[in-house]
Amino acid sequence: MISRAMFAPSARQSNWLIVIGFLALGYALYLRYLAVELTSVGLACQGGLQTWLCATRSFVTTLFNHSVFGWVAFGAAAINLIRPTVPLFALGLAAAAFGVVLYNVGLSALAVALLILSFARPVTIETEPD
Repeated sequence: MISRAMFAPSARQSNWLIVIGFLALGYALYLRYLAVELTSVGLACQGGLQTWLCATRSFVTTLFNHSVFGWVAFGAAAINLIRPTVPLFALGLAAAAFGVVLYNVGLSALAVALLILSFARPVTIETEPD
């Protein structure tokens, strides 16, 4: 028998989703305001400083220049809308948080809307026949 229920993460899953969302948002804010936009870090990295912060800054800059955060968030949210799962929701949430903070707002905002819409989708639960 196949039962149809709405996609709703359990309390434990919701707690993990909150943690993942806030960690992604916090790290994205850290990268934006203390690595990408900070003038002293930018000048030091362009001057040849070889640190993990400069490598991360270069990597993140390349990713947001090619809208990777927005496309990953949109792709995960679109697939999650079709077939809702918690890990896919978490991926879309984290990528959307990075995208909104790191200049990929258009696609990331659309992804957030799709993630919210996924709560209205039924999820298939297969049960044993009686």
